[in-house]
Amino acid sequence: MANEKSNLKRSTRVANGILSVVFSVISLAYVYPLFIMLVNSFKKKAYISRAPFTIPLPGDANWTRMFVGTDNYATGIQKTEFPMAFVYSLVITVLSVFVILLCCSMTAWYINRVHSKLSKGVYALCLFSMVVPFQMVMFTLSKIANVLHLNTPLGIVVIYLGFGAGLAVFMFAGYMKSCPIAIEESAMIDGCNPVRTFFSIVLPVLQPTYVSTAILEAMWIWNDYLLPYLVLDLKKYKTIPIAVQYLKGGYGSVDMGAMMAMLVLAIVPIIVLYLCCQKYIVSGVMAGAVKG
Repeated sequence: MANEKSNLKRSTRVANGILSVVFSVISLAYVYPLFIMLVNSFKKKAYISRAPFTIPLPGDANWTRMFVGTDNYATGIQKTEFPMAFVYSLVITVLSVFVILLCCSMTAWYINRVHSKLSKGVYALCLFSMVVPFQMVMFTLSKIANVLHLNTPLGIVVIYLGFGAGLAVFMFAGYMKSCPIAIEESAMIDGCNPVRTFFSIVLPVLQPTYVSTAILEAMWIWNDYLLPYLVLDLKKYKTIPIAVQYLKGGYGSVDMGAMMAMLVLAIVPIIVLYLCCQKYIVSGVMAGAVKG
C-alpha cells in the first residue's frame, strides 16, 4: 500500500514536471513576438524590414549600424501626438471600466435577488449581447452615435457600457449565486435601504470579481481600435491604436521603427496592470462562471 502511494506521488511529480516544461515553452512562444517588437523598436527602418529577427549583441559589427537608440520613440511621439492620445485612451478606459463595474454589479445583484420575469429577461438580453457579432451593428451604431452626439470621449463610455455589460453581468451574477443573502437581510432589518445595503454589504463581497472583470474590460477597451474609429470625431480625438495608424505614409509606406516604438509604449501600461493583478483573474473568472 505504501509502495503504491509513493509510486502515485512520483508519477504525479513527473507529470507536473512535464506539464511545467510544456507550458513554459508555450509561454516563451507567446513572449517571443513581444521581445522581437521591443528589439525592433530600437532598429533603423531598413534593418527592420531586412532582418526583423536578428538580435545582435553589443560589440558585434552590426550593432552600431543597425540600432538608432531612442530616435524611433522620439519620432513616433512627435508624429502621433502620443501624449494626447495616451490621455484620451486613459480617460476612456478608466471611465468605461468604472461605469461598467458599477452598473453591471448593481444589475447582477437585482437579477439574483429579485426573481421575476423582468430580471430573467434582463439577464437573457445581457447574455444575448455576447452572441451578437459587432459587425452586425457597427454601421447602425455609428449613425446613432453621431445623431446622439456620442462621438466624444465621454459619449463613447455609454457605448462601451452596452458592449461590456454582457460579460460583466454574467460574471457578477455567477458570483452572486454563491453569496449568502442572510447578511443583506440582517442589514435591511437594521434599517439599511437597498442602496446602502449594496455599497456597505454587497460591494465588498464582490471585490474578487470586481478586480478580474476590471482587468478583462480594461485590456479590451485599451486595445480597441474599431469602435473608437467608428464613433469618435477623429479630427479632435484619437486613442493610441488610432494614432499609431497615422505613421503610415503615402503609397503604403510605413515608418516601422516609430510604429514598433509606439506599440511598445502602448502595451506597457496594460502589461503592468495585468502583472499586478493577474492573481485575481483566474479566481474571479471561476467564481463568476461556476455556481457555488
